[in-house]
Amino acid sequence: MSLPIRLYLILCAGIISYSAVAQPQQKIIRGTWITNVASEAMRSPEKIRETVIQCKKNGLTDIFVVGWNRGVTMYPSKVVASYIGIQQDPLYKGFDPLQVFIEEGHAIGLRVHAWFEFGFSFAYKDSSERAWLAKYPQWVGKDAKGNLLKKNGFFWWNALHPEVQLFMNQLVLEVVHNYAVDGIQGDDRLPAMPAEGGYDAFTQAAFAKEHQGKLPPENPREMEWLNWKTNRISQFGQSLYKAVKAIKPNCLVSWAPSIYPWSKEQYLQDWPTWLKEGYADFIIPQVYRYKIDAYEQTLKAIDTQVPAEFKNRIFPGMLTSLGDGYRVDKIMLNSMITINRKYGYLGEVYFYYETIREATDPLYQ
Repeated sequence: MSLPIRLYLILCAGIISYSAVAQPQQKIIRGTWITNVASEAMRSPEKIRETVIQCKKNGLTDIFVVGWNRGVTMYPSKVVASYIGIQQDPLYKGFDPLQVFIEEGHAIGLRVHAWFEFGFSFAYKDSSERAWLAKYPQWVGKDAKGNLLKKNGFFWWNALHPEVQLFMNQLVLEVVHNYAVDGIQGDDRLPAMPAEGGYDAFTQAAFAKEHQGKLPPENPREMEWLNWKTNRISQFGQSLYKAVKAIKPNCLVSWAPSIYPWSKEQYLQDWPTWLKEGYADFIIPQVYRYKIDAYEQTLKAIDTQVPAEFKNRIFPGMLTSLGDGYRVDKIMLNSMITINRKYGYLGEVYFYYETIREATDPLYQ
């Protein structure tokens, strides 16, 4: 049986059998994202060993390791190779960063999550990257003017297209099958799509079929149209969650979306619903703020968006590093952690690892 067919059957089995799968016991998450840009953290086995030791020394419990970026994987992927003939980002030829992170992280008690950073985005700034556009033109998203769907420099597939969703399922489930990961994670690109999308032929026809032949409105954020797209993004997140659990029930599935309701208005991410309906083991909202007052106001807003019984499944994402520029100062960092505890959050996740690498004093005692 071919890999795509086998994974499709696994996905279906997950949808059927999910009701019998117990939710994993919730854990405290104190983590960081490990990037493949503006960082040397995953460039060699030796660097990876240094990285996990530094994370442990600083009291972290979890690391989120990028595996999918700019149309290729950092680990060897037969799935991606079957689509575009590129098995792995050539930068990592000769070793498997994800496997090394798992081995080194587990050896000292860290949980390791595979982070599918680019999600439904296939290129950045150059739409011809990796030949995805040339080989699968029917996959691309379109805006109301018929242009390629692009936002903040990222080119996007149509996340509602069944072939695109099948590919993403194959990509994620390959990792769940082949690696001893503790979790998988999507962020503000998985499950997601810019709200400006939906004007490709496939999606227009699907909407018209359910609306007495009426085509989508020109306004991409008209409420009925926005909700229709949002619901389908949520349905994909639910199906992916169930498929992961069908293979490995204890594999944590987490999402790191933008702040709500901006997340829905901009990227069709209705993550409070994901929590309430049970297809998020935990959420790491991107509470990326440069001023402490804005940070606290954002956390305060979450109290009105999510029932109290789900707060133990939320761990704020904190902006602490940006490339060679921004570094959070110690006063701001300590203040954010203090406010997290004030609002009942027992952990947080740092974007990104360079803050941990540069720390002179342990973040947690």
